[in-house]
Amino acid sequence: MQADLVELLESCGLRPQGELRPLGGGDIAAVYRLTTDQGAVVVKRDEPPRLAGEAEGLRVLREAGTRLVVPAVLAEGNGWLVMEALETTARSAADGATLGAGLRELHACTGAEHGWPRDNACGSTPQPNAPLADGRAFQRERRLLPLATACHARGLLDGRLRSRLEAIAEGLDAWLPDAPASLVHGDLWSGNVLFTRQGPALIDPAVYRHYPEVDLAMLTLFGSPGEAFFTAYWNGEAPADWPRREALFQLYPLLNHLLLFGGAYRSGVERTVARLEAA
Repeated sequence: MQADLVELLESCGLRPQGELRPLGGGDIAAVYRLTTDQGAVVVKRDEPPRLAGEAEGLRVLREAGTRLVVPAVLAEGNGWLVMEALETTARSAADGATLGAGLRELHACTGAEHGWPRDNACGSTPQPNAPLADGRAFQRERRLLPLATACHARGLLDGRLRSRLEAIAEGLDAWLPDAPASLVHGDLWSGNVLFTRQGPALIDPAVYRHYPEVDLAMLTLFGSPGEAFFTAYWNGEAPADWPRREALFQLYPLLNHLLLFGGAYRSGVERTVARLEAA
């Protein structure tokens, strides 16, 4: 085991027992489980700026005080992040509603500006978060246009589809009202939701403040959290413009997947652009 990791563990009073055991799900970072003299921990190895952003996000989510479980950060430095290990279980009948209610609590933590005091990353993609007072400007200038430009530069978007994306970004003021900026997880696909005996848990955040539908749209991008989730989240019926907002806030993760993983995601971008044009 690397000496710098042993030193980091000892700085928070942990002594390793055994070797690092790789865990699944580390598409970007290397993720391990490690037994220590005080129980199991999860250890990640990645670029220091990304780990610092994740550590900050976990602390912020815990400090929000929701009913959702968030692993504690035990130590961070030298390209390592050490976290509390969560013992996962099968999803229970109550977990969908608990997740919805907990996410509603998280999104009730609002601020005046959209963004975050520091940049972080969504996967391995740098995520610019310089705050803006207007959420529509933030979505346009910090999310859609930078990724559309990056994808076009790599030949992943043709000029026509890029122009259609730019038209959507420039037209947000015509239909999307400005709103207080909610604290969002920022990368809330289903793989970043775990189920434990204490209830649903959130991992791997990329936090900032923006429209709350950012998290909802990510949860529905590759599946659905279920009817009980939405009933608890909305405490009634979905807002009338939810389908349009869902499509809008799925564009950023789809563009990010296109940038990270290639042309297989181009058709998803094009379908979502067409949904927004039809709306």
